[in-house]
Amino acid sequence: MTAPRTTTTRTFAARTDGAESVVHDPLTGLTHRAGTALGSGRVRLSDTDVASWPEVHPAALHADVPISVCWSPLVRCNLACPHCLDDKSVPELARPDRFRVANLLAESAVLGVDISGGEPLLLRDLPELIDVLVAGGCAVSVTTNGTHLARRAEALAARVDAIRVSLDGPDAERHDRWRGAGSFDHAIAGIHSAVAQGIPTQIQAVLLRSTAWAGIRAMVDLAAALGVSGVTFLQMLPIGEGAALAVTEQLTDDEALALLAELSTTAAVPIRLRTREAAGGFTVIRADGQIWRNQPGAHAISSLRPLHMASDLALTARDGSA
Repeated sequence: MTAPRTTTTRTFAARTDGAESVVHDPLTGLTHRAGTALGSGRVRLSDTDVASWPEVHPAALHADVPISVCWSPLVRCNLACPHCLDDKSVPELARPDRFRVANLLAESAVLGVDISGGEPLLLRDLPELIDVLVAGGCAVSVTTNGTHLARRAEALAARVDAIRVSLDGPDAERHDRWRGAGSFDHAIAGIHSAVAQGIPTQIQAVLLRSTAWAGIRAMVDLAAALGVSGVTFLQMLPIGEGAALAVTEQLTDDEALALLAELSTTAAVPIRLRTREAAGGFTVIRADGQIWRNQPGAHAISSLRPLHMASDLALTARDGSA
């Protein structure tokens, strides 16, 4: 679901798959199959070219390790969103162990790492952790609530490949209802700073039954006004603290697809939907260094094993793959 856009060149990560390459996009989180071999590691490509290549679900590649992972190195957050995916009971590793995890991810064949949380911008060592991952050839994104982005955008600009800012409404009234007073204004200020610093920036919005119908077009209009690179609408996952809202707030994938269908040809910026089906099998590294994987359909998440060495990331038929 895309609208016409200006072509830009930005950083992706690629690896060879037979005579072709697979390419991870740190902005959208999507995997594409290129029609030619691009080599391995970080590559500069036209985003229009990459968007034109066929999307492929990582599970269809039968890879030995995940194409991308979400790493949540902390559970601390300055907000308390009721639909949060994180488990606040998970203990956080100390600084040396955070760098150990970063080095293991950098040593692996994982193409993309999305650093999430908690709120990752609360980590003072975030720039250095990104440096480790980038040196290993990963494409790195940061998913943030945006409230600390304005003060950290300049330091991140020389390092991170994409920023994804979570919004729950197109205005303060609707957003702050979920995330707290003042959070919308801080997030918008952060987006302005990231865009001004030239960081590829995207809005992410969780689809909730109580808010989706009234707000999706306004969210897309806001994205266009802010000059961001697009909007990803995320199906709510009944994982972490958000499990308590699943019965009342979840849309089915079919409902979500129908909701966005009317925007497919009129959106002012590129839009996409991440269904629960697409989130199935995705790999998460939580703050305690444990590897978790979404179950098929992403209706639950299962703990697999601690991350002690890069080979612990290896996918097995029992674990699933993504």
